[in-house]
Amino acid sequence: MGKSFVFSSESVGEGHPDKVADLISDSVLDACLGVDRTSRVACETFVKSNIVVVGGEITIPKLQDKRTGRTKPIEEAINLGQVIRDAIRDIGYTNDDDVFHADSVFINNYLTAQSADIAQGVDAKAAKGKKTAEQGAGDQGIMFGYACTETPELMPTPIMFAHRLGRELTKIRKSGKVAWLRPDAKSQVSVRYENDKPVEVVNVVISTQHTADVAHATIEKYLIEHVIKKVIPARMLTKNTEYLINPTGRFVIGGPQGDSGLTGRKIIVDTYGGWGRHGGGAFSGKDPSKVDRSAAYMGRWVAKNIVAAGLATHAEIQFAYAIGHPKPVSVRVETFGTALLGISDEQITDAVTQVFSFKPADIVAALNLLRPIYRQTTNYGHFGKAGLPWESTAKAAALKAVLKLK
Repeated sequence: MGKSFVFSSESVGEGHPDKVADLISDSVLDACLGVDRTSRVACETFVKSNIVVVGGEITIPKLQDKRTGRTKPIEEAINLGQVIRDAIRDIGYTNDDDVFHADSVFINNYLTAQSADIAQGVDAKAAKGKKTAEQGAGDQGIMFGYACTETPELMPTPIMFAHRLGRELTKIRKSGKVAWLRPDAKSQVSVRYENDKPVEVVNVVISTQHTADVAHATIEKYLIEHVIKKVIPARMLTKNTEYLINPTGRFVIGGPQGDSGLTGRKIIVDTYGGWGRHGGGAFSGKDPSKVDRSAAYMGRWVAKNIVAAGLATHAEIQFAYAIGHPKPVSVRVETFGTALLGISDEQITDAVTQVFSFKPADIVAALNLLRPIYRQTTNYGHFGKAGLPWESTAKAAALKAVLKLK
C-alpha cells in the first residue's frame, strides 16, 4: 500500500497585522542600511488600533561622535515617521474608514543603541575575554535550510500554492479592479501526497477583509474563479476539492483594528510552511550580523544548491552558532533517503563544508547582504523568490566537482 497523507501550509497577506509589523521593521532596516551599510539594526514593531510602537536597538556608525563616543538620535539619519507611514501606505491602509491609517497613526519610538557587550562579540576586532578578533555570530542559535524538487522554485508545494494565492489577491486589490477588497487576508492549502508526491489539493481556505456592502456569495464566486483557479494548476484541483472562502461569513473589521500585530510572529509562513524544520529565530527588522536571519538565508542557499546539483530530491541542512564565535559549532545535511545512489549524507556534508564558508562575515560577503534589499523579502515567504541572492544555484557545479560527479 502506498503512503498517503495530507499536509497543509498557510500564508498571510500584506495587511495581516503581523505582516504590517514585519514590513515596518524591514523598512526601518532598509532605511538604516541606505544611510550606512554597517548599521546594526534590531527593530521590533507592535501595531494595534491606531498605534505603532517601534522598539529595539539600532546603531548607525555615521551618527556616532568620534570625539565623545555619543550617538545622535536615529531621526538625524532617517525620517522614522515617514518610513513607517510610507510602509503602511504601500500596504493599502489609506481608506477613509480605516482606524489604522497611514496618515493618522500615532507612533511611539523606543529605539536605543545596540548593547556594547553584544557589539564587541560581533565586531571584527579583539576584545577582552573574546577568543578571536574575527567577526562573530550575533547570538547563539540553530538554523535550518531546506529545498526539494516539488516545484520550480525547489520549495514544498503547499506553501508555494498558499503564497501564490496571497500574491494574486494582493495584485487584484492594488490594481483597483475589485473595489470591495481590503488589505488583511490569509490563505491556506491542504495537499494530498501519494508515495511522497503531491497529487491533489484537498481544500483551499481564503479569508479576505472586505467592505461591508459586498455579499458573501459574490466574494466566494470571485475568489474561486479568479484567484484559486487562476494560480493553482487545474490538474491539482478535483471535483472533491473543498473551497472555504471567508468561512466566518463576514470579515469587515481587520488589520490592526481587529487584531494586534508583532514583528516575527509568522516564522513558519516566512520559511517552509512547516515542512522543513525551523530553528526558532525570526527575520524581519534584523541586519545580517544577526545569524537568525543571515544564516537561515545561508541554509536555504546551501540546500537549494544540493538539490539543484541533483545530489538529492529533498535536502535539509542544520547548523549552529555560539555568540561571538566565528565558526559554526555543528553542520549536518539530511536528505531523507533521497540522495543519489552511492552518495551518503556525510559525503554531502563534507562537500558542503568545502564549497561554502559558514562564518558570519563570509555569509554576508558571499550573499552581498549589506544593502537595502529586505523590504522585498517581507511578504509571501523569504524563500522561493527569483532574484534574491540565496536563491542562486551557481554553486551546484562546485558541489558536484567535489564529489567527482559529471
